[in-house]
Amino acid sequence: MSDARRYFDLSSPFAMKRGGSLVGARLAYETWGTLSAARDNAILILTGLSPSAHATSNADDPTPGWWEEMIGAGKPIDTDRWFVICANTLGSCKGSTGPADIDPATGAMYRLDFPELTLEDAANASHELVRGLGIETLACLLGNSMGGMTALAYLVLHPGSARNHISISTAPQAQPFAIAIRSLQREAIRLDPNWKSGHYDDEHYPEAGMSIARKLGVITYRSAMEWVGRFARIRLDSEQREEEPFAVEFQIESYLAGHARRFVRSFDPNSYLYLSRASDWFDLAEHAGGNVAAALARIDVEHALVIGVSTDILFPLPQQEQIAEGLRAAGAEVDFVALDSPQGHDAFLVDIERFGAAIARFLRAR
Repeated sequence: MSDARRYFDLSSPFAMKRGGSLVGARLAYETWGTLSAARDNAILILTGLSPSAHATSNADDPTPGWWEEMIGAGKPIDTDRWFVICANTLGSCKGSTGPADIDPATGAMYRLDFPELTLEDAANASHELVRGLGIETLACLLGNSMGGMTALAYLVLHPGSARNHISISTAPQAQPFAIAIRSLQREAIRLDPNWKSGHYDDEHYPEAGMSIARKLGVITYRSAMEWVGRFARIRLDSEQREEEPFAVEFQIESYLAGHARRFVRSFDPNSYLYLSRASDWFDLAEHAGGNVAAALARIDVEHALVIGVSTDILFPLPQQEQIAEGLRAAGAEVDFVALDSPQGHDAFLVDIERFGAAIARFLRAR
């Protein structure tokens, strides 16, 4: 556990969009920089499905964070100027309350008794955190991937809660390709005999299902162009191959297997299922009579930066254009940046040079 991690107690009971509530729930978060006397320099970062709140290192926890090169003194999100908050999403297993936590009503883990989770619930929880820190209006709300969808929900549900917005590789509603991929990931987990309808334990753990789910994810997080450039058709050396029929033979297979091994025990399978389904359910149009443009028109920010990547197959560029056009129609001054990073959806994590330049330029002007 990170020494820098802090916890915020949510209102109790915390009502959920699709019914039910949570008692004694909390959000894990970390902060960097100093909140100004006027409390007007706060940036909230909402994450994708799997990251923790540890976005970058600090004195309390010097281990590198998931966005280490982006946040810090003199970096694109400059902590000498900004007070940066990163929240671990509600429903996760990285400190915030989720299916792997204890249900106070029963004294046992929630597992599948956890209420149905939506990204609107995650947005409301993060809004409570911000208000609990004494911040009336965010200087900027930043969301990437699933966190970008949560950020759009936050802005629709809480008008005027942020002056500026940075939207990265996300969507105003889940589209069929992304839903299909996530459906297969969930199916892999649910069909693993060790899943046991959510009642697995350390000795009987759905490793095979989680491994396949992670491999499917990694394939969609990057682009075919990058796979060709990194691995081509290179085969493993004979001593690296297993003898059994149809075993791993190509370097790309070995790479995916390594990624999966590092992930399967680091993230709770039920939390994965809940957050994956919450992403599928997300549709901003629900907040405006079935019209995405009308929903985006309800967002009240002064300036916005929308970044997308041409090689992103999970959250394709037209969805970023739709967000930019919608925010512009709502009256915001919008910078739309389309990058040709070869890394696909994950480019915001690795192409720091281009993403960082766009984010730094936007924040300097604020």
